[in-house]
Amino acid sequence: MGHEFESFFPESGGVDYSDTETSIDETTYDEMRQLAARYPNGRSALLPMLHLLQSVDGRISPKGIEACAEVLGITTAQVAGVATFYTMYKRRPAGRHHVGVCTTALCAVMGGDYLLQQVEEKLGIHEGETTPDGEFSLERLECNAACDFAPVMMVNWEFMDNMTPEKADQLLDDLASGQEVHATRGATITSWREAERVLAGFPDGRADEGPTAGEASLLGLEIARSRGWKAPDIPPPVTADEPQDGAK
Repeated sequence: MGHEFESFFPESGGVDYSDTETSIDETTYDEMRQLAARYPNGRSALLPMLHLLQSVDGRISPKGIEACAEVLGITTAQVAGVATFYTMYKRRPAGRHHVGVCTTALCAVMGGDYLLQQVEEKLGIHEGETTPDGEFSLERLECNAACDFAPVMMVNWEFMDNMTPEKADQLLDDLASGQEVHATRGATITSWREAERVLAGFPDGRADEGPTAGEASLLGLEIARSRGWKAPDIPPPVTADEPQDGAK
């Protein structure tokens, strides 16, 4: 009677249990067990396991949920609860390249909403969708933690800084044509599935590509050093045997 819950994310949904296609095999199971063995409590491996499953199936599949539950000795409901809580886990197949556009705060002020609109028009899809050929999927991101490079996009979790609609068009054209593309700070763009495998904890040997921080991020530090600024010394903690100031 007028008090029904209204979701502001009606398309997020749950796992698509009607899509039973999977590429999970014994190698996948072996790697899941490897992940579980890295933790004192195997259940702590659930998050990296879900990334591994996305590298195999391109989404969180029904079979993937069952596999996690089997390896970790928990219920499928517990796995699904985690998989549907975090937006980094996809309920539907993501594209070969997953594009994210930040529209929060500073990125929005600097044109993030217009940038998202431009990417939607370029790809012919809306946020949360994948192109029919499976090449691109699109997501609106809530803060990329790179405000000093606003507006920013991500491709397969790699930063593309100081973006404009023109730069976005060129980026998407280059990715579509199979050209080698580098993130603004140096890393080579691979596929989303390859990036997911790295997030699962299986390094690809390319961790040191590009700088660890860009010039804009380090500017404040350089100014402080040039002017001899430093943080104030922290006084040592008061021990139980020492009276605090004002104590009698």
